Amino acid sequence: MKRMSLLIVCALAAFFSCRTQGDLSLSSADSFSFAALDEIENLVVSFDAGHTREDLAFARRQIRELEAKPVADREYRARLAAWSGRLFLLEGSRSEAARQLASSREALPGDIQAAVLASRLEQDAARRLALLDEALRLEEGEAGGELLVERARTFLDTGRYRDAVAAFDTAFARLSAVYGETYSSARDMAWDMRNVEPGAGATARLAQLETLSWRDAIELTRSETSLLTFLTAGRNWPPEEIFPRLVDRGFIPAGQSVTSAQLSGRPLLTDNLTRAGAAWYLWHLVAENRADRSLLDRYSVRMRTARSPQSPIADVPVWSAFFDAICGCVEWEIMSLPDGRNFSPAGPVRGTAFLAMLARAASTVR
Repeated sequence: MKRMSLLIVCALAAFFSCRTQGDLSLSSADSFSFAALDEIENLVVSFDAGHTREDLAFARRQIRELEAKPVADREYRARLAAWSGRLFLLEGSRSEAARQLASSREALPGDIQAAVLASRLEQDAARRLALLDEALRLEEGEAGGELLVERARTFLDTGRYRDAVAAFDTAFARLSAVYGETYSSARDMAWDMRNVEPGAGATARLAQLETLSWRDAIELTRSETSLLTFLTAGRNWPPEEIFPRLVDRGFIPAGQSVTSAQLSGRPLLTDNLTRAGAAWYLWHLVAENRADRSLLDRYSVRMRTARSPQSPIADVPVWSAFFDAICGCVEWEIMSLPDGRNFSPAGPVRGTAFLAMLARAASTVR
């Protein structure tokens, strides 16, 4: 259970081990019972960021023990049933989740966790938003953060990225830290894609990829910028036609290793893009569109006059074929140093990250 915090395990263990004769006749939930339920919430929410079968089995055991306690408190029973339903969805049993939703509503109509479960059982995005909006209207003040998270997730699924960012940020301010930790990557993706219009088709699909190929990179460049106009003159060429022309003109590197001083070989359209390759490609586009090819060796020229040349980037040597491109992209803030010191040249390039890089590169030539 790699995702399980020691605090959650200890809290649950303490709760389930502290059984007295009095526990056998509980008619209402005390603060300790609700504290254990809060830990179940933290556990099940965190599973949205990733989980194993062992994680799910552990959580199911804890819920069953809570269900076995004869607590008649309506709010407690409603919340417990809702969280059991959420777990059933993760386990792949929609029918059991629906039964738990009915149990939750029977125990206490209008419980917020039941509203969340109902929205997750609804597969149509428009109806899901309608359910969430209706539930939000019943909440007062700063309540309803859980519903806002669900709205944000639905906005993200339907390409309404700006709305998703706003909903996530409002929700995080109202909820416990586990929500921010679990959904921060989804929020960051929405932020990176905030300028992608709903229904953007290929752009939205490619932007969500964890790794891009050269085909993907060219498609995004062609769709989202005018950086390739110098080559296409406005013609709607597919990546298959653009790629060999870029290779012949040196815009696609023959290899992507920064340990090479000279590059050789022939790249393939299906090769995955690395951060070094992205820097080479973007920097050459910037130089071409600014009609200033001196940019392509401006940093190495400076180093030739230095007595003891030292690279300003720890993992990019001054003699690397990628030195100028990487230095240029970093200095012009097209790309960044992930840890403030290293460039991580062999690292993959996510679609959302490349989209942001493209926007910054395009802004340098306007």
